[in-house]
Amino acid sequence: MRRLGRVEYDHAWAIQRELVASRQAGHAPDTLLLLEHPPVITLGRSGETAHLLGSEAELERRGVALVETDRGGDITFHGPGQIVGYAIVDLAPRGRDLHRYLRDLESVLIRALAEFGIVAGRVEGLTGVWVGDAKVAAIGIRVARWVTHHGFALNVDTDLSYFDLIVPCGIADRRVTSMKALLGDAIDREDVENALACAFELVFGSDLA
Repeated sequence: MRRLGRVEYDHAWAIQRELVASRQAGHAPDTLLLLEHPPVITLGRSGETAHLLGSEAELERRGVALVETDRGGDITFHGPGQIVGYAIVDLAPRGRDLHRYLRDLESVLIRALAEFGIVAGRVEGLTGVWVGDAKVAAIGIRVARWVTHHGFALNVDTDLSYFDLIVPCGIADRRVTSMKALLGDAIDREDVENALACAFELVFGSDLA
């Protein structure tokens, strides 16, 4: 595991591509990157520009970048108060099962949230992690020669008003929440990162110490 702190989106994307190439060549182990991005809206491969609600002037006023990326999924926001986890995992030893991999990422998040007393779960037909009808963590991945990158974004104490600039993940009839909104109190970021690392090790069997 590598904790990178705050990293610009494009730089983190480049780091992932390097790690994917190393993993494909057998020169690196499975790796989890934990980081935070400055405010950025990303549009995935199946994203629709109609789901971007904020004008160019509004994005500029709020200091939000806009990036078209190669992950799956629609449109989402990354920014301060969020923990982004990028997982570089070789799926070949895991049966090359994309469905299982997505469910495993959800399991990591559900286990980590449980450490803070948050009972989270899945919604049938919708990727991500939910508390009731509110999404607390989004997931979007890409797989190249059976090695994954991109991953998840967990809202810890994110300013949720940023999500008003988009239709999050293209889902108009459900809201977005955060750990702080659910618990009513601040959470230590390092504690959440530690919980995510432990959950990732339990689910994927990787030694991240």
